[in-house]
Amino acid sequence: MLISSSGIAKFKESITEKVFFGNEPTPELIAILLVYFVQGILGLSRLAVSFFLKDELGLSPAEVSVLFGVVALPWIVKPLFGFISDGLPILSYRRRPYLILSGLLGTSAWVALATVVHNAWAATAVIALSSLSVAVSDVIVDSLVVERARHESASTAGSLQSVCWGASSLGALITAYFSGALLQHFSTHTIFLITASFPLIVSAVAWLIAESPVTEQPNFDTVKQQIGQLRQAITQKAIWMPTAFLFILQVTPTADAAFFYFTTNELGFQPEFLGRVRLVTSLASLAGVWLFQRFFKSVPFRTIFGWSTLISAALGMTTLLLVTHANRALGIDDHWFSLGDSLVLTVMGQIAYMPVLVLAARLCPPGVEATLFALLMSVTNLAGLLSYQFGALLMHWFGITQTNFDKLWLLVLITNLSTLLPLPFLGLLPASSAQSDGEGAAAESLPALEPGFSGAKPVGQHLAPDFMPELLPVGGLSDKHSTDDSAACREA
Repeated sequence: MLISSSGIAKFKESITEKVFFGNEPTPELIAILLVYFVQGILGLSRLAVSFFLKDELGLSPAEVSVLFGVVALPWIVKPLFGFISDGLPILSYRRRPYLILSGLLGTSAWVALATVVHNAWAATAVIALSSLSVAVSDVIVDSLVVERARHESASTAGSLQSVCWGASSLGALITAYFSGALLQHFSTHTIFLITASFPLIVSAVAWLIAESPVTEQPNFDTVKQQIGQLRQAITQKAIWMPTAFLFILQVTPTADAAFFYFTTNELGFQPEFLGRVRLVTSLASLAGVWLFQRFFKSVPFRTIFGWSTLISAALGMTTLLLVTHANRALGIDDHWFSLGDSLVLTVMGQIAYMPVLVLAARLCPPGVEATLFALLMSVTNLAGLLSYQFGALLMHWFGITQTNFDKLWLLVLITNLSTLLPLPFLGLLPASSAQSDGEGAAAESLPALEPGFSGAKPVGQHLAPDFMPELLPVGGLSDKHSTDDSAACREA
């Protein structure tokens, strides 16, 4: 039976409205969505990297923690990539060549990890290059979204960012379980080779980006002017005080690497189960975003940061039950306890981190919205790097190794209590809420931009340490780097 042209038109209209949130599915939009999808699907290699470093290279928990901190470096200097892309076109194009190069760099890094990397130094360099690849592609695709979001009407504001966030989340969800399940049947090197194919998608779809060649010479006066505006902005108390609070919030030490060794070497958790946990926590992070949007965005910043910090510290202490095996005395299996604990802690962690994104957007003054927002996120990324280094130092002091977890309980205790350190500094925050000032764009669009795999400080401990690509410290759409206006900040 033939389908009428009107039926086809209605079907296309329905897809446009329900799947693409009203955005016309042009080849360029599909290309943008595929770049974000790749960012999410790169999580396929997360567990493989952790097991590769632990089992094949024989690194200690402290060494792994140091490595994970180092690979965050590209995300700390991410605003620089925006300046380079805007000011130094390649063959007269600002976006397309950088996307192509980033994809080729990512593929090369994963192939190298699968073939020629046999020591810690080489692994650190190659994983950092892969992190650089994702950071650069994220910068470029974010700039494309920002440019197009400026033309959205008030009724569709945030829809483009939301559909891009959905693409990234879809990729992450698809690989959440398979990151562990595939590792049960294939070697880490095979997983790396599979992962190496994904960045090539970024290089391929770059040709679909509609971009006019640049005819004028790079104007460095504009860059100088913007740097001057940034300097003026960051010297204002209304900006640097909340930024200082966000730094303190993120810089406390983490025990993630040691906890991963404990769950795999001591408790014997297999990759397939860790994949299940990843799937559960991925869904839980989405639930946390929804709960914040539904119930908590009208709560004043000081209140939500204060209570979320207290509750997060209390919930994080439940990890001690697993570390000391007290859960067994309560008749709770290690696997079930870890699964339930991770679910609850992830939901709480996401609710606690959403105000960070909203607050950062609210701090952006007119004229330097995008660049300042990227700079603020780089500050929190730097704090995350230091968090891993402080954690590594504590692991070294306590003598925690691949097999010695005698003082892991003390490490978990200290890392959870340290999350209370920001409480005396709540006065640095504004008294307003995310929903104040007429439902600003920051309150409405920004939480929808963050897929939940950001550089957010985790509540409790993760069964596998966060690292690139999910380090995406403030990955996906939350980092605006281009000199264009940011849709997320334009009314903040």
